[in-house]
Amino acid sequence: MEPLKNNISSHQYFVLSGFSEMGALRPVVVILLLLMFAVSLITNSLLLYVIVSHRNLHSPMCLLIACMACIDLSLPLCFAPSMLLSLLLDWSGISLSGCLVQMYFIHFLGTCQSTLLLWMALDRYFAICLPLHYHENMSSLRFLKFALPLLIRNVVMVSLVVGLAGSLSYCFRNEINHCLCEHMALVEQACGSTAINSLVGLMTVFFVTVLDFLLIAASYVVIFHSVLHSGKSGAKALHTCVTHIMVLVVSLTFVLTAFLSYRIRTSSATSRVFVSIVYLFVPSCFNPIIYGVRTTEIRQRILKMLSAWSKL
Repeated sequence: MEPLKNNISSHQYFVLSGFSEMGALRPVVVILLLLMFAVSLITNSLLLYVIVSHRNLHSPMCLLIACMACIDLSLPLCFAPSMLLSLLLDWSGISLSGCLVQMYFIHFLGTCQSTLLLWMALDRYFAICLPLHYHENMSSLRFLKFALPLLIRNVVMVSLVVGLAGSLSYCFRNEINHCLCEHMALVEQACGSTAINSLVGLMTVFFVTVLDFLLIAASYVVIFHSVLHSGKSGAKALHTCVTHIMVLVVSLTFVLTAFLSYRIRTSSATSRVFVSIVYLFVPSCFNPIIYGVRTTEIRQRILKMLSAWSKL
């Protein structure tokens, strides 16, 4: 990073101006955000409660779904309240340290979402391709041996990204053209070279999101190949995996679009806000349905519980 001149000071306070271009659409955006926030909190809380409170749902797959619900419950809390305050009350200010903390949790929880989907794919691989050794392979010890390196990777990569962003000096302007503290949204306000920040950000996307997606796709290919060559009906495997793959493809597309939009100077702030809201909010709303309600045991427990509540 180039040294700053003595008469230039680094900003320690920023204004998130991503909603300033919304104009008459602001009330619509408020309603949509409130709706998605409520759906995310209610569905993930319900799913988490059902799994934790019923011991027969403490299978490896259900526990992974519970972990996903925890992440989907936590992620909107990192950015949705500040978004709503900005839209409703024009409270759009944030300190540099607050911005870095928000950035860390948004990106760390995002990497954990990706990694959990990889663990779920591995669970399906053991259940369908190696059913006789399923419980052995998904035992706590073996699972930790597989999970810990990936968690360490996520912590290291995100800490490196946020640490490098925090080491920059921000002397150009204190207006972040976004509605939340994404990595490049903050970094592009820095003075001096930010090439290393951009490179590390792209490496993080590749070594976490893209790599996890490739491993997930490979595991599903092996599942399909195993089912087809075993002579058994592939309906169960297809039912289990095809929806997951479609969701992953859509999610990866929006994640890559969000990160690459900072390399495309023609992209507007409104389009960046839309893409970010989609890849951050939509999974939290739909994951409980895709990975929870579509699981037979969980669906039966939820229906039974809702039926009991309706009789009160």
